[in-house]
Amino acid sequence: MSDFIPTSERQKQILSLLSRQGRLSVAEIVDQFSISKATARRDLETLTSQGKAQRVHGGVIAVDQAPPELPILQRQDEQTSEKSAIGRAAANLIHDGETVFLGSGTTVLEAARHLRERRNLTVVTNSLPVLNVLAGLKEVTVVSLGGELRDSELSFIGHLTEQALSELRVDKVLIGTRGLSLEHGLTNDYLPETMTDRAILKIGREVIVAADHTKVNRVSTALLAPLTSMHTFVTDTGADKEFMHALKKLNIRVVTAE
Repeated sequence: MSDFIPTSERQKQILSLLSRQGRLSVAEIVDQFSISKATARRDLETLTSQGKAQRVHGGVIAVDQAPPELPILQRQDEQTSEKSAIGRAAANLIHDGETVFLGSGTTVLEAARHLRERRNLTVVTNSLPVLNVLAGLKEVTVVSLGGELRDSELSFIGHLTEQALSELRVDKVLIGTRGLSLEHGLTNDYLPETMTDRAILKIGREVIVAADHTKVNRVSTALLAPLTSMHTFVTDTGADKEFMHALKKLNIRVVTAE
């Protein structure tokens, strides 16, 4: 490679190489493009800041951009076995007598289905499907948050929802997310709902994030919160092992659904 390749073009070629190999070291980039280590590191820092790569010791690994999220009714057929197992494992973290917040999304909905036998449980939610699953149960008190209905997600969001959230406190919050990245934290793909989700994170003594392995090492459009905003991460056995190990080093509990 020539030293005279424009920076933007070189970075495109680095990304292309990264997508094929999955991981690149600084030394490999130096050799491949005949540039200095300092230049290679600057390129990697640029790609990392853009959410296109994830920095690791000595180099980078590929980060998938999360595709646009399909409506909830269409997502019910994605990773169904994983979501069912994750939902069961997440529900096992919620006990009789607690007050919990359940967010929107198909994985949290699976957890709600496993909570129908709980006793003296109070569930606060902004999810219409969760309301439907838990309505009418003698031992479950359901508190619904109003607001603007997001049709694709069947969730209530916006100012009215956030105003109600500001007056609530719960034992545990259980939510999903579109992407998790060591560099970029928790991300979603719809900013107005992300703002509501930020308000949700503030009301729980414990925050549980439930997401299948396809969400790991992915970055979506809108920053939700740093990884350290969650206390527990529930996922399936297909999740990247290095990512899981990194979470444990951050003192985040990892629960793997079998």
